[in-house]
Amino acid sequence: MRPEIIRNPTRSVAIGSISIGSRHPIAVQSMTATRTQDIDATVRQIRDLVDAGADVVRVAIDSRKDAEALMEIRRQVTGNLSVDLQENYRLAEVIAPYVNKIRYNPGHLYHHETTRPWQEKVKYLVQVARDNDCAMRVGVNCGSVDPAVKERYPEDDSISPMLESAWEHCAVLDDLGYDRYCVSLKDSDPLKVIEVNRRFSERRPDVPLHLGVTEAGMPPDGIIKTRIAFEQLISRGIGDTIRVSLTVPNNRKAEEIDAGRRILDDIAAGRVRSVVDYGLKTLNIISCPSCSRVENEAFVELAEQVRAMTRYAEAHRVTIAVMGCRVNGPGETDDADLGLWCGPTHVNLKRGRESLGAFTYTEILGKLKQELDELIARQTANSPQQ
Repeated sequence: MRPEIIRNPTRSVAIGSISIGSRHPIAVQSMTATRTQDIDATVRQIRDLVDAGADVVRVAIDSRKDAEALMEIRRQVTGNLSVDLQENYRLAEVIAPYVNKIRYNPGHLYHHETTRPWQEKVKYLVQVARDNDCAMRVGVNCGSVDPAVKERYPEDDSISPMLESAWEHCAVLDDLGYDRYCVSLKDSDPLKVIEVNRRFSERRPDVPLHLGVTEAGMPPDGIIKTRIAFEQLISRGIGDTIRVSLTVPNNRKAEEIDAGRRILDDIAAGRVRSVVDYGLKTLNIISCPSCSRVENEAFVELAEQVRAMTRYAEAHRVTIAVMGCRVNGPGETDDADLGLWCGPTHVNLKRGRESLGAFTYTEILGKLKQELDELIARQTANSPQQ
C-alpha cells in the first residue's frame, strides 16, 4: 500500500469507481495514443493501462465516428473513462452515457458555434454531465488558452491568462450549482506548472487539481521534468490526480502509469530532489505525449531522431518543441525557439511564432539542423566575449 500523502482539503469528486480530492489517494491517469476509430488497438491500450494501475484513462474524440467507436470500446473495457471533447463540444451528449468524466478545454469552445457565448456552452455541458452522472475537468493548456482572455495580457505573460480563464470557468460552474469538477493548468515548463498551480490553489483551495507537465517529452528527461513539478506541488499539498505525459511508442504507454506511481511513492517516502535547478540553461527538447490526435505515428520516431540529431547542441540554451497534431501543435510551439508540429504527410517548421513552411518527414531533420546551426551562430555572436 502506498504511504499517505497529506494534501489540501479539496472537495471530493466521484469519477466512476474512484473519488479524487479530500482524503482520497492521488489518482494516476493516462491517455490513449491510438486512433480512437481503431477499436482493437484502443481496447488493447486501455486494458494495458488499466492493468498497469491507471485510475482513469482519457480518450479523445473529434467526430461522430470517433464517438461511435468509443461506444463500442466502452463495451469491451473496464476502468474509468474520461472523454476529451477536443473542438466539438456538442459530442458531449452523444458520448456522455458511455464515460465517467468529460474533459473540455476553454480555448476550444470557440471553434464551433462561434457566435454562441462560451457561458451557454458550459451550461449545456453541465446539464449533459448531470444527466449522465459524469464528472468534468476544465483543462487549461498554455498553448490553447481562451483567446478572449489571452488578448488582455502581454504576449510574454502566459500564466495570467491561464489563471483568469480557469477562475472564470470555475465561477460559472459554481453559479450553475455544479461542483463535481476538477481543473488542470498545464505548461511544458515545470517552473510555470509550479507557479500557475500554486497561484490557482491559493484562491481556490477547494477545487481538486489534476497535475501534469504537458509535452514533457521522452524518458528519462520527461520523467525528470515532471518529477520536479510534482515534488514542488504535492509536497505543498497541491494535487489530487496526476499524469506523466511521455512521448513513447504505443506499446510502452503504460510507462506513464509506472512513472507516476514511482514519483508518488518517492514523495511520500521523502525521496525528493526538492532543490533542482531547471533554468533551461542548456538544450531543452519538449515533445507532446503520443495520443489519439496524432495523425502520423512517425511523430514518435521523429522526436527520437530530433533528440539524437541535436546532441551536438546540448551546451546551448535552445528550446525545440516537437508536437504531434494540428490541435495543440500550432499554439504550443509558439514559445519555443524552433518548433515542429506534425501532420499526416508533412511537418510544419517554425522559428518562434514565424512559420518557415511544411516539409516531408524525410526533409525536416535537415531543415531543422540548418535553422539550429543559424540560431547557435547568432547566440554565439551576441554572447559576451570571455
